[in-house]
Order: sequence, then C-alpha cells, then structure tokens
Amino acid sequence: MQDTIRQAPIRWPAPAKLNLFLHVNGRRPDGYHELQTLFIFLNHGDWLEFEPLADTDLLTLSPAIPGVPDEQNLIIRAARLLQGRLPSPMGAHIRLEKVLPMGGGIGGGSSDAATTLVALNHLWQAGLSEDELAELGVQLGADVPVFVRGRAAFAEGVGEKLQPVEVPSAWYLVLKPDCHVATAAVFQDPELPRNTPRMTLHNLLEGVWKNDCELLVKKRHPEVANALGWLLEYAPSRMTGTGACVFAQFEDEVAARKVLARVPEGWDGFVAKGENISPLFVTLQQVSDWGIAKR
Repeated sequence: MQDTIRQAPIRWPAPAKLNLFLHVNGRRPDGYHELQTLFIFLNHGDWLEFEPLADTDLLTLSPAIPGVPDEQNLIIRAARLLQGRLPSPMGAHIRLEKVLPMGGGIGGGSSDAATTLVALNHLWQAGLSEDELAELGVQLGADVPVFVRGRAAFAEGVGEKLQPVEVPSAWYLVLKPDCHVATAAVFQDPELPRNTPRMTLHNLLEGVWKNDCELLVKKRHPEVANALGWLLEYAPSRMTGTGACVFAQFEDEVAARKVLARVPEGWDGFVAKGENISPLFVTLQQVSDWGIAKR
C-alpha cells in the first residue's frame, strides 16, 4: 500500500480572470501573436483538492472532464511537468469542482493548471520559485503565468511579459453565451485585426478599452453578439479574451445583481468582484503561514 502524506484537505481556488482590454499588435514569424492586455482576477472560479502520494508517480483526476483525455488535460499536464522537477517520485489524487465554463475566455483551464502547479509545489515540497513555476506554466498556455504569479497585470509579448498593476475595485456581471469559442481558431482567422499600434501602459489605462477579437467573434458566433447587445443596455460592456464570455462593470454588487435578475431565461451568468490579488495567492499565504505556525 502506498504511503499517503497526511494533510488536511485544502480547497485551492482556481479563479476566473477578465481581460479588461485586449489589443493584437501583430503576428510573429513563429505564428504567435504580439498582444497587450490587462488581466484582473475574480472571486469566482473552480476548486481543486489534492491528496499527495509518496513513492509513486500516480496521478488521478476526478471527476474526469468529458472528451478531454489525460494527455490533453491541463491539470494532469501541469502535474507531470512539476513531477519532472522532483528528486523522488510523488503522485496525487486530484478532485476538481468545475464551475467555470470551457471556451469562455475567462481562463478556466489555465487557472486550473496554475493552481495545480502552485498547490503541488507546496504539498510536494518541491521548492520551485514563482519564476520557475511561471516558466513551467508558459509551456501549458500563455495565460498560465499570470495565474501563477497571482497579481493583476499588464501583459505584453504573447502574454508572458507581466507588469503588476492596481485596478480600481469594481463588480462585474459575466454572461456566458451558449457557444464554445476556440482560441486557436480566433487567432488563425484571416479576418482578425492584427495592427493595433503598441501603446504605453499609461496611455492604455487612460484610453478607451476594447477587445480586438470582439468583432470577429460576434460575426462567427451570433450568440456572443446577442449577449453583448443585451448587456450594453445596462452598462459599458465587452468580451473577455477570445470569448465567449462578455462582461459589464458596476460600482457595487447590488447594481450588478439587479441586472443579473433581468437576464433572459436560459442564459448563464454570475456576479463577482474584481481582485488585484488572486484568491489562489491568498490561499497559498494562509497555508504557508499555517505550516510555519504548526512547526
């Protein structure tokens, strides 16, 4: 029987993100796109629990995500990458409570991967630094490093060049149209605008925020156009990431929930607070402090 490291179950958050703006500045020779975007976190997302195992590299995930084999699952792939940095075999039983929609542009898969890296680095006592975890994360997806680092950030390059920022507190209503938008398809589409001039962070923060992917996605997915058109009746609204989710910003929770109550029947949506510090980062600090206190 494998020895199990005794540790009380901890619920690790994998929060959603919003791209408050997203500019596509050009395409590189390798096919990747140069971007400028602003990430914030939401106090809403998936949850993961990890039961670390010693002397084995066994990794299990429950429940399995339908249609996503282990070799494509970002949670398993993240754990495998971290295993490769361990001096001795370690495994884990992983439980996922899936809240965020797939193909929504709010970072569900990337956030799950980052939480896996951060949590197992702690539970396996791997000792990797934040920079090292971010380097592993970028192998899984351009959005993973921002979740690993846990701070609202201005991102450039393919999303890997991060500069922490402070965004004024706000509440957001997020709607998920009934469609799946594939990020790769958006960036491969010849109609995607790729010529937004690069700007300084100061000018971007002072300017009008937009998403260069929005017009294309609305054209390809009428459900996104319908949701955005409805939401614009109540507040300034735009799409996050490559979609399909759209969001509106409100000064307080009450105002956001009043609009959520009017959402047409059959539409999915939620209200969440924007956070400059990721709930994952907060949990890591709490767990680390608890560990120090117990020694």
